[in-house]
Amino acid sequence: MTSAAGTVFEADYLNTLGVASLNVMNMGKWAVSNVGLFSEGANQTYLESTSAPVVGTNTPELFQTSRLSTGSLRYYGLGLENGLYNVTLHFAENIFSDRSTQTWDSLGRRVFDIYIQGHRREKDFDISKEAGGVNIAIQKDFSINVTQNYLEIHLFWGGKGTCCIPNDGDHGPLISALSVVSDFEPTVSGIPPETSISDKGKTGIIVGVVVAAIVVCLMPIFVIFYFRKKSCADKEELLELRAKTNTFSYAELRSATNDFNPANKLGEGGFGPVYKGMLSDGRVVAVKQLSVASHQGKSQFVTEISTISAVQHRNLVKLCGCCIDRKKRLLVYEYLENKSLDQALFGATHLHLDWGTRFSILLGTARGLAYLHEESRPRFVHRDVKASNILLDAELCPKISDFGLAKLYEDKKTHITTRVAGTIGYLAPEYAMRGHLTEKADVFGFGVVALEILSGRPNADDSLDGEQRYLLEWSWNLYENKRTLELVDPTVTAFDESEAFRIIGVAFLCTQASPILRPSMSRVVAMLTGDVEVNAVASKPSYLTDWNFKDITSSFMDDNDSESKLAKEDDINKDCTSTPFATTDPNPSPINVTEPMLLSTYMY
Repeated sequence: MTSAAGTVFEADYLNTLGVASLNVMNMGKWAVSNVGLFSEGANQTYLESTSAPVVGTNTPELFQTSRLSTGSLRYYGLGLENGLYNVTLHFAENIFSDRSTQTWDSLGRRVFDIYIQGHRREKDFDISKEAGGVNIAIQKDFSINVTQNYLEIHLFWGGKGTCCIPNDGDHGPLISALSVVSDFEPTVSGIPPETSISDKGKTGIIVGVVVAAIVVCLMPIFVIFYFRKKSCADKEELLELRAKTNTFSYAELRSATNDFNPANKLGEGGFGPVYKGMLSDGRVVAVKQLSVASHQGKSQFVTEISTISAVQHRNLVKLCGCCIDRKKRLLVYEYLENKSLDQALFGATHLHLDWGTRFSILLGTARGLAYLHEESRPRFVHRDVKASNILLDAELCPKISDFGLAKLYEDKKTHITTRVAGTIGYLAPEYAMRGHLTEKADVFGFGVVALEILSGRPNADDSLDGEQRYLLEWSWNLYENKRTLELVDPTVTAFDESEAFRIIGVAFLCTQASPILRPSMSRVVAMLTGDVEVNAVASKPSYLTDWNFKDITSSFMDDNDSESKLAKEDDINKDCTSTPFATTDPNPSPINVTEPMLLSTYMY
């Protein structure tokens, strides 16, 4: 059809659009896309026809049929020469009655937005309101610069206006016609020329040569396009994350840490190194490079990050954001001035932790773990509770760090076992031996940390001799010999004895061999605050008593004198009176082999 102004219109030949469809017109110059389903199956053709006369136009037949969508309607102009174009959209409301009639049909309101090239050009567009009534033609003109050889016109219903007047499904964008005219003299028609029969052979040779040349020339472009598309996929996966947490570019974090300068390195844990950095807005942050390969894909990683970002507690380190750049994955945390608890306790720092501060740090750590285990959604098992994962802010308030990494990098597991990951000295026995991970593994680690805070020394110190080398063993020896308070750090000049006994009792309960004997972290908090009594500890854990033996193997390996070996064997046999080797009975009773206490304790 040709309008009075000489514009040639091509018919939208599709009688029916799909619920989610994209179709190209016969001439290959236009495509139409629809998304949305009308309620109760109304208007399955996505067309609206009227026999009422449309005024305000020299070409009323353009408005006899209109394209309708329940939600999103897009038209694409294809193969356009780049340059300026005049885009004209033609509308006429032909479903509702005139508002002056005061009828049910007149109450309908059609409200939608108009986007061109991805930019919103009209917000809350109402056809009848703009035209001054129904069955009145109106056009909207836009000047558009086409830069990538295509044009996108998007009509989008955002849930405004009415939806069921006069019938169900009478809503959404509606358009009668559209035209695009270049503001310049085109150098190409954009329509494939007809080829005569006599030129078929010649055309075939030319096309073959051109296609071969194009393939060779465009290969580098395809490579660039592939990596660009991959990068875009990464960005798209982060779009849903932006509403929940901040995302940083790798270049931004690289600049913030001065190209991850070793001088800015704060430390390194099992999941990667941590660097101090300053963002462009002046914020000081800690940037952790994750070096352990995760079994998760990017989308799962993004979901986990958004989950961890939502966990907020005064005793948990705040996650400021993340960066995913291909295989590079980084987490950005708040920076805490006084670094980690192990440096404050065992390192050469200027900090002096008095008794009140130590008790406050221990109580805050317990509250943070109680939140992770019992209050947060989802719940977390930290898996590596230790002094170096407890950070101190400017007021020496403790904040547990890396609480989300165990979840991010959790291995494929059954309902009872998982790969053991943690730090020797803080591992619960059932986790170290069987991979049985529950929140009680964190309780065990907390018990060790409690003894470290109390004594001011690490859980193992090779510079010490004998029974003092291992903190747990030494603590129990002092307790059994009624010298418990000797465990308190000698640099602490004044302390509360009742609080000290409470901490020791809690630590002993938390480090019991059987998980079922260890308290929950919420009960630990109640015991530390004095709200409930600390339960009495019956006996030393089996993993300490079972390991209390005299190591004699080295003397056998080092002594080459056979007579000396025999003499030593005789001495050993005299000591081992409970074994058949120590008796002259010609018919000794068989050895009674029982299950080690260390294993039987874990059966629950």
